[in-house]
Amino acid sequence: MKFCPSCASPLSPRELEGHTRLVCSSETCGYVFYDNPAPVVAALIEHGETVLLVRNKGWPEKWYGLVSGFLEKGESPEQGVLREVKEEVGLKGEIVSFIGAYPFHEMNQIILAYHVRGHGEIVVGDEIAGVKAVPPDKLRPWPLGTGQAVRDWLAARHGLGPTVA
Repeated sequence: MKFCPSCASPLSPRELEGHTRLVCSSETCGYVFYDNPAPVVAALIEHGETVLLVRNKGWPEKWYGLVSGFLEKGESPEQGVLREVKEEVGLKGEIVSFIGAYPFHEMNQIILAYHVRGHGEIVVGDEIAGVKAVPPDKLRPWPLGTGQAVRDWLAARHGLGPTVA
């Protein structure tokens, strides 16, 4: 962001509240760009005896992750995660539990992850390049993003409870 959305003056970095923030350069405006993280919902989908992982279009060939997407205005996280499940893999979802909330600093997001049971036949949505069905005992977490939710879900399955990163 380079210009103030209120008055169109240039934004400039300034120390404020212990952080460097972009602040409007106009002496009369006072706008501060906080650059808060965007809320994202993610679904660890159990479908039959497997967990579904997806590869978004544009991702490298070997990258797979959980179904995820931005929370839309006016919807609850639960509504958002079920919408994403329907849009991306065509399944009717049933929320089993909330797994946890995870910061994804690299993308300036906060991920709200849910364990979802998927019902129906998989129909791949426009944003998805591939779907992989993985037995839970073969599922391995990855270090960033939704991988933390996979780690905690696997720990809970084995009676270990969530881990603290």
